[in-house]
Amino acid sequence: MLWIKSFHIVFVASWFAGLAYLPRIYMNLAQETEPAAIKRLLLMARKLFRFMTIIAVPALGCGLWLWLVVGIGLEGPGNGWMHAKLSIVALLIAYHITCGKLLTAFEQGRNKRNPCWYRGLSELPVLGLLAAVLLVIFKPF
Repeated sequence: MLWIKSFHIVFVASWFAGLAYLPRIYMNLAQETEPAAIKRLLLMARKLFRFMTIIAVPALGCGLWLWLVVGIGLEGPGNGWMHAKLSIVALLIAYHITCGKLLTAFEQGRNKRNPCWYRGLSELPVLGLLAAVLLVIFKPF
């Protein structure tokens, strides 16, 4: 179980790094006008999105293993924190998918957002991570 927990933490941390950084690349793309720079930033964004997607799979897999096989969050009363955490995970998966759709929009030259919007977007996964960690540590309900 400790191995699975360790892998879960490492994979989640790696996934979150991508979730927070990809919108920063989008921020630069939204203000860039040089075609060569746009091409380079799109390449970086594609590679980061691919990495994020690949690393999200074992992160979610380890989390599911801990929940459904090991039983973390299934034990008796007072496991409402796990439902809240799973809601945050669902929101983060939706955020990940949204990042993919934004990448497609950039690739097709259809970006409609300004750089400040992407700066704000990059802060959302940090809030999600903070909320999830606090729920796991304190198990408030």
